[in-house]
Amino acid sequence: MMALQWIQLFGSLAEAEARVAVNQPALAVVNGKRICLVRTAERWFAVADRCTHRGESLSRGQLNYRSEILCPWHGYCFDLRTGRESLERARDLETFPIELRDEGLFVGL
Repeated sequence: MMALQWIQLFGSLAEAEARVAVNQPALAVVNGKRICLVRTAERWFAVADRCTHRGESLSRGQLNYRSEILCPWHGYCFDLRTGRESLERARDLETFPIELRDEGLFVGL
């Protein structure tokens, strides 16, 4: 198993919160990889930005009441914690750990 490479997304929590609204998915491109960032009232999530059904950008989607990301094309729902599609109709999404440090918000790739 390879060690994670931690990449700084924002220099502070305040900057991160100013750039990513609660329950509004946002796109981050990190080392050429498209990541969908989601901030809920409780925590941060990072998942692959590409829906495993037909490839649409999940950062263009929305969250449902269960804090799942919904694909804007066909409504596939993915659990932000596990990447699993709710009805198991598509492959799981790749998920990435997020860490808040004194230096800012980081994602592990």
